[in-house]
Amino acid sequence: MGIKLLAGSTHRKLSMRNSCTRALLAAICILVVLTITLRSDQATDVRSQLLRKTGVMTGGIVPHHEQQQEQQPLDQSKPMPLPQDPTLAEFEPQSDHIPNCDIDMDHLREVKERNGLDGKFQYLKRYIRFTRTDGLERKSMTRLDQRLLSSKFKTVELGQHYGAQDCAEPLEIAVPRSGLPSTVNASDLMFGVSTTYARFMDPATTPINEWVYWLTDSRGHSNGGKLLLMLLGATDDQLQEVANLLGDVGIDVDVYHSDGLVEMAVRYLNLVPALYTHRDAPSKKWLVTCDDDTFFPNMHGLLDELSKYDHTRMMYIGTLSEDVGAVDRHGSQAFGGAGVFLSVPMAEKVTELYGSCTTERKILESNSGWGPQGDILLRKCIYENTPTRLNTIWNLWQLDFYGDPSGFYEWGIKPLSLHHYRGGGWHSARVGQFTKIAHTCGEDCILQRFQTKDHFVISGYSVAHYPKGVDWDYAQQEGTLHAAPEDKGWNLDFMFGPQRPSLSRTGMKIAWELVESEVRSDSSVLQTYVRKKDDQRWVHEDGSPMSNIDGIIELVWIPA
Repeated sequence: MGIKLLAGSTHRKLSMRNSCTRALLAAICILVVLTITLRSDQATDVRSQLLRKTGVMTGGIVPHHEQQQEQQPLDQSKPMPLPQDPTLAEFEPQSDHIPNCDIDMDHLREVKERNGLDGKFQYLKRYIRFTRTDGLERKSMTRLDQRLLSSKFKTVELGQHYGAQDCAEPLEIAVPRSGLPSTVNASDLMFGVSTTYARFMDPATTPINEWVYWLTDSRGHSNGGKLLLMLLGATDDQLQEVANLLGDVGIDVDVYHSDGLVEMAVRYLNLVPALYTHRDAPSKKWLVTCDDDTFFPNMHGLLDELSKYDHTRMMYIGTLSEDVGAVDRHGSQAFGGAGVFLSVPMAEKVTELYGSCTTERKILESNSGWGPQGDILLRKCIYENTPTRLNTIWNLWQLDFYGDPSGFYEWGIKPLSLHHYRGGGWHSARVGQFTKIAHTCGEDCILQRFQTKDHFVISGYSVAHYPKGVDWDYAQQEGTLHAAPEDKGWNLDFMFGPQRPSLSRTGMKIAWELVESEVRSDSSVLQTYVRKKDDQRWVHEDGSPMSNIDGIIELVWIPA
C-alpha cells in the first residue's frame, strides 16, 4: 500500500529512502515539530472518529510516526491463496447460539433513538434457522409452510420490565450453499475509483464500510482485489491518512493525487492508464473503473460471470442505464456507476490512445448536454479505434431512478453491482446492512425472498405484510420508483419490464425496513427492521393509517 502523485498519466511515488530526502525532512521537522505533532494528533482523532461512525472495527489506528518510512504493497512473497471451495467444511458457519427472546431494552432504546421512534411500539422477535444445501437453486420467492406471527405483536414500552419471554419454533428454510465473502479470491481484479477527499472523509458518504465488504475477507485481510484511489483536494498528509485508514481495515490500496485543473471526464478516463501502468497490472485479468458509490454484493457471482469472457482479447464489459432516456441522452455504452470491466489488452489500447482520445475536440464531443462525460470518452475511444463493442452483463445495475427503491430491492433478484444508493437526489438504501447475511448464509441469501403462510414476505430489505394476501405477480417489480425527467412512464421497462401497480396507500401492504444488521461472534445475524406510524405509504385508500403505533421486528438468523 502507498501514496503516489499522479500527473497526467505519469506516476511519481513519494519515498523517504533517499538519504538527502531524509536529511531535508529532518531539518524541516526541527522547525515545525509542534505543527506536525498537532496535525498527527488530529489525523489520528479523525481516523478514529470516522471508523467509529461508520462502524468499522479494527485492531487500532497506527499513528503516522509509528509507520515504516514508506508504506509497502501487500507482501508479494506471500501469494494470495487459491480460490477457496465455498463448500469446504472448514468455512461452513457453525453456531452454538442459544435462542433468547427476552426483550433487550438497551438495544431497543438505541434503535428508538437512531430512528426517531416513539417510546412505545409493536415488537416481534423471530428466529430463522437456515440450512445451506448443495445443488439447491436460488428462487426469486420461496414459500414457507410456517407463519411469521405465532400469536401477535407485543406492545413494548421502554422502561417497563417484561420478564422472561418464550421463543416460537424457528422458521426453517433451505438455502443454496453459495459462496461466503470470506472465501472470495479477487486477485484477478484491480479497481480504479476517483473521488474527493471531503466526500471520502464525510461519515455520510464514506465508502469504507462498503469497500471492506467487497475488497476484504471482512476479517482484516485483503481478498486479493487491488484498489487504486484518486483523491481530489487532498494534501500529501491527507493521502497518507486515507492510505492508513484503508490499510487498517485490510484493503490493499494505492492512493494518488487527482488534478483538479483537469476536466472531470478526463480524470475518469485517466483511471484506465493509471490501472494499466500499475506494477500489478500484468498479474490481473480485469481492470475495473467504478464510482465511490458502486457496490459489489456478490463477488463470487461476479467472478463466475467474468470467467465466461476471454480476458486475453480486447474486452469492454458493463451494462446500460435502466433509463432509456439516459441511453438516448448519453449513448449505448457501459454506464460507469455499475462498473466497467476492461481486459488488460483493452486497457493497453486505451492507454496507447489516451492522448488522441482526450483532445479538446473529443472532450466537446463527449458533452451530452449534461457536461462532458467520462463514459462517453471511453466509449468513443474504444468504438472509433477498435472493432470491440460492449458486452452486457445485465445483473450489473446503474440504478438511474428516483423515488421509493423498495420495488427494486424487494424484487428477489441477485444483483452483481449496485449504484446511486446514498441519496443526494437518487435513492437511499442500506447496502452495507442487508448484505451482512452473506457472511453466514451465503451470497445467494442477499435479497432472497421468503413468503410465510400468514402473508409476510421477508426480503432482507424489508419485512412486508400483505393483509389481503399475496395475489400479485411476484415476478414483476412493484412500481414504486420512477425515471429522471423526462419520464414518459415506460423509460424503465426495457430493463425492469413493465412494473405492476404500487401498493402504497392502498391498505394492501405495510412494511418494516431494515435499518441495521449485526454479524455476531457465534455466527448468528441479528437484523432489525423498523416501521414508523406516520409513513404515508402505509395508509388505507381513505388516508387513515394502517397502524397507529411504530413497529420493530428483530430477525435472528442461525445456521442449522
